[in-house]
Amino acid sequence: MVCGLLLLDKPEGLSSNAALQRVRRLSGADKAGHVGSLDPLATGMLPICLGEATKVASEIVGGRKCYRFTVGLGAATSTGDREGEVVERAAVPGLDRAALEAVLGRFRGRHSQVPPMYSALKVQGQPLYRLARSGVEVERAPREIEVSALSLIAGEAASLELEALCSKGTYVRVLAADIARALGTCGHVTRLRRRYVEPFREESLVTLEALEALARAGGRLPLLAADAPLGHLPRIELTQPAATRLGHGEAVRVPGPPVAGRVRIYDERGRFMGLGEGDGAGRVQPRRLFVELPEIP
Repeated sequence: MVCGLLLLDKPEGLSSNAALQRVRRLSGADKAGHVGSLDPLATGMLPICLGEATKVASEIVGGRKCYRFTVGLGAATSTGDREGEVVERAAVPGLDRAALEAVLGRFRGRHSQVPPMYSALKVQGQPLYRLARSGVEVERAPREIEVSALSLIAGEAASLELEALCSKGTYVRVLAADIARALGTCGHVTRLRRRYVEPFREESLVTLEALEALARAGGRLPLLAADAPLGHLPRIELTQPAATRLGHGEAVRVPGPPVAGRVRIYDERGRFMGLGEGDGAGRVQPRRLFVELPEIP
């Protein structure tokens, strides 16, 4: 049974879904899902859940994401990145470090952002990017995002290299365009790399080429355990009778202080069973349980 998380270094030019399907084929997993799409232009960390680990994907989606990106100044494109057509040009004013830092400071913290037309958001069942390709533009409601950190890595006359740590739902293309406007010009993303998705700040990434080589050699995939991103949730250990009842869909009473909210559940052998919900009164309901339990190494 293939079950776990793979941190793929997605290459440029490949959609997230295409990368997912290649990983699924190489792994032999019966099901798979990626967490947080990356545009074909973008590279970097794409967490992929394999097998029963797809049931914990929702616990990763909300994590903050760190991006390193380059903004080309003086030209705006239809897509907000270098793959689109230039739709506007503007002069680039002279900018010193102090002026740049002052503008970047305005984008740190919580603020509203209007999603771009070239995005996978749906309106009446239609992805916005399909409408955009047909020349249709619709009104989009602004969404609240948070930029926890935004720093200048390097700056030249017509480009800036920036790094941002931001919340779920942040569009870097929009952030780049808004920064360019605040600098008195226009701009678009020319390079984009996702460095990490929390909580996977320090873990190594694996390339498709490395996975293909492993598959040819019959090697083991470099998978993280399915519960690797769940350290923020309380751990509940059940006796075997209680684990059996929970597996049959029953709520069970658990030892220790009462817990309210989501929990990670283990049987008496230490095997991760999946996710539950504490009622705050000493009982836990099953929520997303594994059909097959991983063996302890």
